[in-house]
Amino acid sequence: MPSPARKLAAALCGGLALATSLVAATATSASATTAPRTTASYNSYVALGDSYAAGAGVLDQSAGLCLRSDHNYGHLVAAALNVGSYTDVTCAAAKVKDITSAQHDLFIKVNDPQINAVSARTQLITLGIGGNELGTSDLGIGDVIATCIAGAVVNPSGTPCHDVYAHGHWAFDWSTLGWSWQYGDDTLVDRINSAAPALAATLQQIHAKAPGAKVMLVGYPSVLPKDAAGCAGRQPVTVGDVAYLRGILDQLNGMLASTAAANGATYVDTATPTAGHDVCSDDRWIEGALPGSPAVPFHPNATGEQVMAGAVLAALK
Repeated sequence: MPSPARKLAAALCGGLALATSLVAATATSASATTAPRTTASYNSYVALGDSYAAGAGVLDQSAGLCLRSDHNYGHLVAAALNVGSYTDVTCAAAKVKDITSAQHDLFIKVNDPQINAVSARTQLITLGIGGNELGTSDLGIGDVIATCIAGAVVNPSGTPCHDVYAHGHWAFDWSTLGWSWQYGDDTLVDRINSAAPALAATLQQIHAKAPGAKVMLVGYPSVLPKDAAGCAGRQPVTVGDVAYLRGILDQLNGMLASTAAANGATYVDTATPTAGHDVCSDDRWIEGALPGSPAVPFHPNATGEQVMAGAVLAALK
């Protein structure tokens, strides 16, 4: 029989999906600065990636379960550059494999291989991918979020998420002749490291299809603050796990940056420009478990997408 924590995790996964559908029907309240217009240098632009690239939950939505917004950072970059041809094939829950293979969620095909939109004529490509490698189900990173929230319910003052993924356990320390809490290999770190070769191969396939294109690998924004204590009582995750998960996201972005550098792509840092506007901030550009403006939980809202667009445009300069 599933444990209470597993049952709660499953329920929370369903809650995240429900929140996605509800938020898509809500009128937007986010205010933002229009992305700066620049001189057109690219006539053909293709946007690839997952829910952060798709702008999941940000109005207006299209493409069914892909939750693609017409105000995601790709659309804003295309408008700022005044490109002649723009194609957006981003899709929520996409993993690295879904760039080169059809994406299926719960055995339902939701998107064709994203790389099909790339051709030899493509001049600019943005790719935002990698976060969903942290999870093992079709929900991707939603697995991790649900597990961490469920753990906080039963251990609100501890580090239940860290304990699960880093295999926390009591062990006898012969040097002190006492028992101490220790960690083993970190599952999430292992998943990040395992994703790097697949991402590198995907970047090489993109280069092969569009040898003249500028390829930009877009990192993830500051979902969580550096000061974990500031999150106390603001989100259904323990303070200790906020610090742990912030470190995991930093390692994910580090892997993306190094993989981009080794495979002819430009890494776009979106963590720096969004710092201070995380899920625990009074001025959120990344929404929390209960979004205050249209966005999937723990994803950028309209302002967050605009700031990410600004980061892409700055990197292009």
